[in-house]
Amino acid sequence: MNRLQFLHLNPDWNAEPNDPDLVVSPSVGALELSFRLNPFAFAAAPGERAILKFDQCCRWRWDETNDQMWFDGKGRFSDQAPRWGEFYEVMGYDRYASNLDWHIIGDDDPSARHFIFYFRDEAVECFAAEWSLTRHMPLSKP
Repeated sequence: MNRLQFLHLNPDWNAEPNDPDLVVSPSVGALELSFRLNPFAFAAAPGERAILKFDQCCRWRWDETNDQMWFDGKGRFSDQAPRWGEFYEVMGYDRYASNLDWHIIGDDDPSARHFIFYFRDEAVECFAAEWSLTRHMPLSKP
């Protein structure tokens, strides 16, 4: 069996573990995930948000796998990915990817990279050329 490899992409930041307040914003060829950063285990201010942007994204999907399903072995990659609640690049041939329901937002690119981010109550998976992260404090209300 060809096992996939998972490259951990967020060693010094992560989503807030209790209430990440995830917002998914797809557009033609791009996907943005906005969420609260974890101030408990990483250098982040309470309420600080991140925008994780995937450029040249061709497809993405929302997976309702939560932590209980993951630890019960019922989630996608729960028997392969190293840890729950992390952001990974999935490397290798994923023979089940074509059987899933995807939101198509661009032309398929055979060189696209495969990413998955496990949040508290869901996971977001996509194929894209690149990713970037920006951080910001929300504007305070007057």
